[in-house]
Amino acid sequence: MKLNQLPLGARFEYQGKILTKTGPMTGATEKGGSVFIPKFAVLKAVDGNTPPPPPKAARTVDADTVLAAFEAYHGAAMRLVDESGRMALAAARARFLGVLDNGDAQT
Repeated sequence: MKLNQLPLGARFEYQGKILTKTGPMTGATEKGGSVFIPKFAVLKAVDGNTPPPPPKAARTVDADTVLAAFEAYHGAAMRLVDESGRMALAAARARFLGVLDNGDAQT
């Protein structure tokens, strides 16, 4: 296992020493010293158990906020392109809005 798979505070074995994860690339010894752990280091979980990864925070975005931001972007883009570009942008906008309405992405 790699250090980035462990949550802060997890205990692991590295080079025969029991350490506690204290940062993205550091561990603390049982005596309080700090040890740099390279990204490529292969670690062993204490007691042979790999702790589960921390749950990822759910991110929610308000649909009206997304639509308003998209429309502002689309308006700015329309002012920057020629007629053929505006036609292509209008078609892309229709596809984007269709995906929002139907949840079906088609290219």
